[in-house]
Amino acid sequence: MAKPADIAGGSPALEAERPPKANLPAGVTGVATWADDRLGLASLLKKNLRKIFPDHWSFLLGEIALYSFIILLLTGVFLTIWFKPSMAEVEYQGTYQLMRGLPMSEAFASTLALSFDVRGGLLVRQIHHWAAMLFVASMTVHMLRIFFTGAFRKPRELNWLIGVGLFSMSLIEGFAGYSLPDDLLSGTGLRFVDGLIRSIPLIGTWAEFFIFGGEFPGELVVARLYMVHILLVPGLLLGLIAAHLALVVYHKHTQYPGAGRKDGNVVGYPLFPVYMAKAGGFFFVVFGVAILMGATMSINPVWNFGPYNPAQVTAGSQPDWYMGWIEGAIRIMPNWEWHLGSTTWSWNIVLPGVVLMTGLFVLLGVYPFAEAWVTGDKSEHHVLERPRNNPTRTGLGVAGMTCYAMFWLAGGNDILATQFHVSLNAVTEFMRVAVFVAPVIAFIVTKRICISLQRTDAERVLHGSETGIIERSPDGGYSEPHRPILIEEKFALTQHPQRTALTETSGTDAHGVAQKGKRVGKLRALLSRWFYGGVVSKPTASEIAEADHHAEGHDRDHEVESGSRPSELSH
Repeated sequence: MAKPADIAGGSPALEAERPPKANLPAGVTGVATWADDRLGLASLLKKNLRKIFPDHWSFLLGEIALYSFIILLLTGVFLTIWFKPSMAEVEYQGTYQLMRGLPMSEAFASTLALSFDVRGGLLVRQIHHWAAMLFVASMTVHMLRIFFTGAFRKPRELNWLIGVGLFSMSLIEGFAGYSLPDDLLSGTGLRFVDGLIRSIPLIGTWAEFFIFGGEFPGELVVARLYMVHILLVPGLLLGLIAAHLALVVYHKHTQYPGAGRKDGNVVGYPLFPVYMAKAGGFFFVVFGVAILMGATMSINPVWNFGPYNPAQVTAGSQPDWYMGWIEGAIRIMPNWEWHLGSTTWSWNIVLPGVVLMTGLFVLLGVYPFAEAWVTGDKSEHHVLERPRNNPTRTGLGVAGMTCYAMFWLAGGNDILATQFHVSLNAVTEFMRVAVFVAPVIAFIVTKRICISLQRTDAERVLHGSETGIIERSPDGGYSEPHRPILIEEKFALTQHPQRTALTETSGTDAHGVAQKGKRVGKLRALLSRWFYGGVVSKPTASEIAEADHHAEGHDRDHEVESGSRPSELSH
């Protein structure tokens, strides 16, 4: 395999041999020259096609999200041809015998026609739905990777905000598409959202009438959701994705710590031909997996639910996984309501539904700036952090995941009660406590694990790796010799900067003149000490040199005692 290229210094391995120039037909050359004279493509492509990108499996998470979105666009065009976004009532006369003669909306009837009468329609429907699940899931894991490795730090705060916008838009897009078939399950989800809208103080009723075109369910919501699903949100997503990728290219890609990798370079392979070939192949892998899932794993069988009827609710109904946490929050919320004059303030719905969801995206958006303020870190970062080297941030991330998991489980409190034969009230009361206690426990445990891993890294740098061999000395003692680790591994384990907590300062010089940006208040200093609390100091250069000298002396003593030749021992 070719040696990775370094964007700062170039790569002799890549520049040593260049392929011969291809003899293209005159017509192709003429067209290329014509386009280059008018668009300037040659200089643009020459600069960007040789751009270096690092190589790591976790970077594929963002690619999965991108490729899933492309699959959604391709399959969505097919579904758009056949789907009828109308709530007009018709009598079903299609292939599915069990529903023949039932009144239903044109939207539901066209969904049944797509599933049973259009060749390949059911396969494309299921590919589309599975790609939507894959899109949201891969984006979620991609954001977690960015969070835990600190890839959101300067200068990528804006790209993090774009990612938060993409995530929020994907939830809206998923819910809009989920609601289009107008089946009983999706209608139950729409009623749920109608309740959220009406719970907004003062303007809730007016917002409901505006969105649904009157009282729920109205006759316009499917058509409006259809336009949102195929036009408005996809356009926003395309724009945000383009901006996101443009900033990735502009800022250059982050890379994991290692020998030769620093903030001023990128070690990896060029976009052309290496990554273009990899990306093309990986796209077909993702597309193939989506097709396999659509062909073998049933999802959203609307014929089992039937058409939507406002007087009915599907027993055991559950939303898609990415919306389940909101339902769980509402299920375990106490019945808090205010009656002020002629208005009702339903805090039991607006707090866990509207406020909680809004709070999540606000918290995600402000976190990079909040961490930079607490730590006082204003430098640029292009080398990622290992999660263990920032235990507080890692603990906060795991605590957030735990809180989400508790809400998500609470969204199925009825399923948990029936499956495990326990009281529904007991499950609800337990979840009311768990959503607050479990994240705190997760934070403490995660931070202690990270600190322990830091100590392990320091021990490995100073004393080497364990060999698993127990030796007995002439005086009867037992010990386990350690094997020195490679210099590249030492570099990777000690590459991260050793940061310390901020201390409270007045922000004035020796003459009492205020210095801009130098003041550190008591609250900020307190938060900084908490953020860096318990962090293990990495070994210094002198400590590493002393440990290496001690290890060399121990090896020489071992050679004398065992009578081994140095060549045998080194081998």
